Amino acid sequence: MQSGSIVFTKLDRVIFGQPAAQAVTAEADRLSARRVFLLTGRSLNRETSVVGDIVKLLGPRCVGLHDDMPPHSPREAVVACANKAREAGADLLVTVGGGSVTDGGKAVTICLKHGIREVDGLEPFRTTLDDKGKRQIPAFAAPDVRQVAVPTTLSGGEFNARAGITDARKKLKQSYMNPGIIPVSVILDPAITVHTPQWLWLSTGIRAVDHAVETYCSLDANPYTDGAALHALRVLGMALPRVKNDPADLEARLACMMGAWISMTGIVTGTRLGASHAIGHILGGSANVPHGHTSCVMLPCVLDYNRAVNAERQAEIAAALGQPGEPAGAVLDRFIAGLGMPRTLRQVGIAREQLPTLAQNCMLDDWTFSNPRAIRTPEAVMSILEAAF
Repeated sequence: MQSGSIVFTKLDRVIFGQPAAQAVTAEADRLSARRVFLLTGRSLNRETSVVGDIVKLLGPRCVGLHDDMPPHSPREAVVACANKAREAGADLLVTVGGGSVTDGGKAVTICLKHGIREVDGLEPFRTTLDDKGKRQIPAFAAPDVRQVAVPTTLSGGEFNARAGITDARKKLKQSYMNPGIIPVSVILDPAITVHTPQWLWLSTGIRAVDHAVETYCSLDANPYTDGAALHALRVLGMALPRVKNDPADLEARLACMMGAWISMTGIVTGTRLGASHAIGHILGGSANVPHGHTSCVMLPCVLDYNRAVNAERQAEIAAALGQPGEPAGAVLDRFIAGLGMPRTLRQVGIAREQLPTLAQNCMLDDWTFSNPRAIRTPEAVMSILEAAF
């Protein structure tokens, strides 16, 4: 008999379908925040009215803004933002943007709590692996300054108490985990996502599909997470093509956002994922591939690699995507290509000579070791990378 536990998070609420500026202001009221600091993306801040609308409605409670968080959340950008927020005396952090902004914000709250003012100060807080691939998570006090997340992509990190932060010197994306770094609330406003580049929206939508697929195929799969994963696939399978065909379809955009939220059910309750995510982390941190594109390239190949051990589960995935009886890897390959997304490592700028280093670096990611079909050597990873090349 299977046994386990479902651990719920410190996320208070998810607000959806309301204008972001009003929802942020209402959350600041609810949380009695008087000194709100914003972290956002440069283009969203300087080329749209989204951030300005929030700043205007917050009024004097907005005490500062930082709009420099590069992809994959490098430590340097995290510390720079934290230093500005500390100087401003922030009592609430609002992040408006994609996964890099959201994860960067989580790490900012760690810096604020623990007085981290330079990049090396983050080192003791990162998650490491022992020689068996098991996570070693440092125990540290949870942040006092909480985060309200307003996502503009579908990567889903706003629902997770884990931040992926890049050590630029080592070219490695590393994890920071603590129950208290999850945002206190998440605001899903589809209207602001019309400014998100189409490639970024659709590719992070495949990232959400990846969450659902690897949750359903997980070694930790259970009826609770199974139901969420399959429904997320149904929702995303219908909504993503609708947005591709009509980017102004706000109902479809909201459906995508809800599907991405549902896809995170397993991850946020402790379900271990597999090689698509593990390799994706390394492609991002070591080769600067956008995390949505990592899923577009790797997921079908990982499904093909794993099919020998979970063919029945993969059949359910294909059915959820409306293609019963077809191999799930092939179904995802067609679905991703139909959205106009890249399908090979070459298409995302990876050279063959990079593959051995990438394979070796995957031995530093814990989800490599929880792949449904056992992976214990860089050579096993190489076989997947070669298939994706």
